[in-house]
Amino acid sequence: MKKLGAQYRFIDLSDYGRPLSDRMAISLKNTWVTSIHLTLLFGVAGLVAFYALIEGHYKITLLFLLIKSVIDGADGALARLNNQPSYTGRYLDSVFDILLNFILLGGVWWISGGSWIWWVAAFVSLQLQGTLYNYYYVILRNRLSGGDNTSKVFEYKVPEALPGESQWSVNLMYQCYQICYGVFDKTIHALDPKAYQESLPQPWLMTLVSIYGLGFQLLLLGCALIWMPTAWILPGIVAFSMFIPLFISLRKYTQNT
Repeated sequence: MKKLGAQYRFIDLSDYGRPLSDRMAISLKNTWVTSIHLTLLFGVAGLVAFYALIEGHYKITLLFLLIKSVIDGADGALARLNNQPSYTGRYLDSVFDILLNFILLGGVWWISGGSWIWWVAAFVSLQLQGTLYNYYYVILRNRLSGGDNTSKVFEYKVPEALPGESQWSVNLMYQCYQICYGVFDKTIHALDPKAYQESLPQPWLMTLVSIYGLGFQLLLLGCALIWMPTAWILPGIVAFSMFIPLFISLRKYTQNT
């Protein structure tokens, strides 16, 4: 139920919930529950986390952010387990992620009482960080045998619907995806345009870049709410972007050595 084939493995710090995600997927195999149902469920978990955040219940916020991450991993695992890949589900998953990120960071802005500019800056920073991780990860998944190919390195055209889904739903969710992610994808591609043509990122580098994976980012956010002054969180997310040029430079350096 991994996204990558067996020939390439790295320690994915953002995928800490994988054992629970896989167990959930196995328990739901061949039931009426689909991956779309799980995507909707992790959306609910994210909204509960947001409500707990604005009410000041930060430990509950962390709990539901972790639950959200586990369910987020289970929806794709269930689709792979049942051999039912779906572009509709893939785009819906991504759209839910970005909307929840925007809402959650808005909640942090609300409780911190700072400028709304930090909310916007932190959101843009978080998305660029996650896009870099996804860019390298999707390159691996597309170029390695046995990888999950529902995600494309370049999402520049509407894919043909897979069996079991309608072309209309794929078209709709693709447009939603482009509205949400298009500018972030193009920015990261511009910063490292040759990554998809050159040798694969080293496993150790992928482990480093996985701190930008959404699961790890939400874990950090939940922990920061508990142990840090809330006024520091959004500026901290912006500052965390300093690793983007470092990771890109490391990929290029290891490519040329």
